[in-house]
Amino acid sequence: MYSRVEAAAAHIRSRCGALPDTAIVLGSGLGDFADRLRDAIATPYAEVPHWPAPTVVGHSGRLVIGNMGARRVAAMAGRAHYYEGHDLGTVVFPIRVMGRLGVKQLILTNAAGGINTSFTQGALMIIDDHINLLGSNPLVGSNDDRLGLRFPDMTEAYSARLRRIADAAATAAGVPVTHGVYVATPGPSYETPAEIRFFRTIGADAVGMSTVPEAIAARHMGIEVLGISCITNMAAGVMPGPLDHHEVLETTTRVRGSFIALLEGILARL
Repeated sequence: MYSRVEAAAAHIRSRCGALPDTAIVLGSGLGDFADRLRDAIATPYAEVPHWPAPTVVGHSGRLVIGNMGARRVAAMAGRAHYYEGHDLGTVVFPIRVMGRLGVKQLILTNAAGGINTSFTQGALMIIDDHINLLGSNPLVGSNDDRLGLRFPDMTEAYSARLRRIADAAATAAGVPVTHGVYVATPGPSYETPAEIRFFRTIGADAVGMSTVPEAIAARHMGIEVLGISCITNMAAGVMPGPLDHHEVLETTTRVRGSFIALLEGILARL
């Protein structure tokens, strides 16, 4: 793993000029933010050694490194998922590369289903904590001390400092946000109404199929993490009718302006 990560990092260093200090993973339908970076260098994932390519609609599969204000930012437009057949080590490979490039802060975004009945479709949720129901962990297996400690602390998986910054940015931009707990499931099938009732009982506010492995790998490497979920649909049983991925993409398109304003405000305050 370490040699593959180093090969990918070396390729990116050779192309990107100044190295990024902040990285953003852009979830389903949220990749347009990458086009806001100035003086940007875009690289298809397929050109980066060992980088996993996403296959899901709404994940364009490109790494864009550029400037936003005074910050040098790496935006990953799309991610690989566990349900695509990747092991979790592969899923978090891009996060490992960001860590080796010297990234100090990581913003993880996703499209999620709303479990909390007070949420509305299109709401933006700052992730306070997560529940890992993937059935595995990206740190399973032998540990490489060059990447992080064998037993990393997860008391503050999502940085309290970055959450305060996100709240301040939201207030300044007039973007309503809420807070909650994100639960990760393997997918790719959506959850049953009974599963959603169970998730609500154990304290989850939103459900998705990503983010948690990335947060674990980032904390393993000492990277500060902020998570933001776009509540693109209400989860099974909350509202009548079936769930559809097209609804996810339609909602992210609708809230794109608010989402971009929030991200820009956060980056300005880091």
